[in-house]
Amino acid sequence: MGKGGKNAIFYVTMLIVFGLLIYLVAIGGEALQIDSAVAAATHAPRSLAEGLDVFVELLMHHVQSDIGILLLQIIVILITCRVFGWLFSRMGQPTVVGEIIAGIVLGPSVLGNILPSVSAFLFPLASLQNINIISQFGLILFMFAIGMELNITEIRKRLNETILISHASTIFPFFLGMMTAYFLYHKYAYESTPFLSFALFISISLSITAFPVLARIIQEKGLTKTYLGTLSLASAANGDITAWCLLAVVVAIAQAGSMLSAVYNIAFSLVYILFMGLIVRPFLQMIGHVYHNKELVDKGLVAFIFLLLIISSYLTEILGLHALFGAFIAGVVMPENIKFRKILTEKVEDVSLALFLPLFFVSTGLRTEIGLLDSPDLWSMCGIFIVVAIVGKFGGSLVAARFVGESWKDSLYIGALMNTRGLMELVVLTIGYEMQILTPPVFVMLVLMTLVTTFMTTPLISLIQFCYKAHEKIKSHKAEKISPPEGVFKLLLSFGRAGNGQVMLDVAYQLFSHAKNKLEITALHLTVGPDVNPMHADNFEEISFGPILYEARKLNIPLRTRYEISNNAGQDICGIANREGYDFLLVGSGISMSDLPADVEANRYMLYFRKWVLGVFRSSGEFFPGELLKDKTRTFIEQSNCPVGVFVNRKFVKATNTLIIEGNENDSFLQAYADNLRRSTGSECTVFRLSECSLADCQLSNYDFMLISYSTWNRISETEKDALQLMPSTLILSQGIASV
Repeated sequence: MGKGGKNAIFYVTMLIVFGLLIYLVAIGGEALQIDSAVAAATHAPRSLAEGLDVFVELLMHHVQSDIGILLLQIIVILITCRVFGWLFSRMGQPTVVGEIIAGIVLGPSVLGNILPSVSAFLFPLASLQNINIISQFGLILFMFAIGMELNITEIRKRLNETILISHASTIFPFFLGMMTAYFLYHKYAYESTPFLSFALFISISLSITAFPVLARIIQEKGLTKTYLGTLSLASAANGDITAWCLLAVVVAIAQAGSMLSAVYNIAFSLVYILFMGLIVRPFLQMIGHVYHNKELVDKGLVAFIFLLLIISSYLTEILGLHALFGAFIAGVVMPENIKFRKILTEKVEDVSLALFLPLFFVSTGLRTEIGLLDSPDLWSMCGIFIVVAIVGKFGGSLVAARFVGESWKDSLYIGALMNTRGLMELVVLTIGYEMQILTPPVFVMLVLMTLVTTFMTTPLISLIQFCYKAHEKIKSHKAEKISPPEGVFKLLLSFGRAGNGQVMLDVAYQLFSHAKNKLEITALHLTVGPDVNPMHADNFEEISFGPILYEARKLNIPLRTRYEISNNAGQDICGIANREGYDFLLVGSGISMSDLPADVEANRYMLYFRKWVLGVFRSSGEFFPGELLKDKTRTFIEQSNCPVGVFVNRKFVKATNTLIIEGNENDSFLQAYADNLRRSTGSECTVFRLSECSLADCQLSNYDFMLISYSTWNRISETEKDALQLMPSTLILSQGIASV
């Protein structure tokens, strides 16, 4: 008997023996119980119907328990925020706008009005404190990550350029906020709130810039490595530090009641900041030089960093500055070693962004009752806040940028970018609301101001771009179509996974290196999604381009690399190819036709999902190359002005034995590509005409490369599914000849 059989016998014997022993103990234990007392305590059901009633009763008890309600709230909040975030990202807006609106939708303004019973069940008053506490802890983690995103060295380098812009964009709206508060104090403030506290909170609310949202907008617009992008980021970072220090002073004054009473709070706060900057920061710098990779950063060090974070937050909380300021400072003093910061940010940011921040948005939305603005006067006041916020932030940044010598165009861009508020504004408003300085109507007005100023950033940048487009060429990748120089063949190679880029470069080299024109290749890698941390972008770029750069050096060919953040990869790739005059676009098919075991398994599950859940497929097979590639191939081939090749990687190494599939006389253009392969690799090229016999007769497994036209591929992928399972690496080509 084999080892497996012995194990099975032992397992069954163990279950039987111990099962009998457990049964005997249970029988003996029942004799010891007091039947009446146990029956009364357990309400034992006498039938299956009564058992169902008990089950339902226990089920509702667990659903309405504190932990049950909290978990249900988190599920609803996360789903709603992700849906709204996705919708707004499709509109070209930062996802934070959609998540803020999701919070308002789940609050009394929408759900509470439309379905009050559902709102009362999901968000009973007794449960709101749990959400608030969890969201506050999430904000502590988030502010810690924000502090780490600020590179003090880079800010210091550009201090002379940015100090005037950042401080002008803070002090101008701050002054306008003080003036606005002066006229609104008696009508819109609590009677017990001192004017200074009310005015300072209004002012700081109008002065803040959301650095994280700004950074992501700059990424999406492709401005990260431009002068304008770096200047705006440095100005926003400088302004963030100033604004948060200013907020700490405002909170201290508001809690103390007056400037004189807050002297000790401010004095001890300065001592705290000096201690963090002069003692803690150098110590952490030393740690950063030692612990610079994931292998060295162990749980003990992470625990120490989190302990430091909590202690810093606690100190600023008891000093009257708010715990969030301590978290922010703890992030700022982290080691400047970028690798160390990336490691910590990865551990903190994903959880805070994905889990805790949606809870904060909803806790804010539950306070935002738009119905409180129930008169023309209140809506007029809301409009005044929006206008003052835009004039102060946009105008202050614009004037300062012009004063330091920036062009009108760049000054307008800087003004539009610095006017972004988003999440940081909500943090300030929440602090003011919880301290009972901002009344509910004023809180609602300022939340709406936050939404408007954040929402308008992307359209405003597009408007500025449109207005200047007629007067000058934009010196970025969004420029008008560029004509390629004579004698140069420009090829755009777009890849997803790093390893595929290396293989696709081999394909491009073998296909075009011996052409009559000089080959110029640009490797493009897109990260899809608006939530990429700016701190991680360089790391993603380094990892993605490593293999293809290695291959380029091995082949001794020049290679340009290009990294982009994208919300719609297909459209962006085609747009780049069209605008910049590429002669050929080479893209990968992804995992849809890969024969790697992990990809095959992923395809199987994806196909089952699409078949049984989405009802896309009607047939019962597992392999659908036509369906999987059709949409992607159509996007590239039909939207690109240049010839396109969609590459299906099936362990490609070298095209030594090439099969050319001709579906009709229009496929004769494939011969030009075959000629290139003969000159480059000496490949044997065999032409197979579908008019003479079926694909199953050509023994696909005997070849290592295949050329086929887009129209023929669409036809045989429907009729020759079984034969295609044995196909070699394949290049699907659009109708047309690349002029090489």
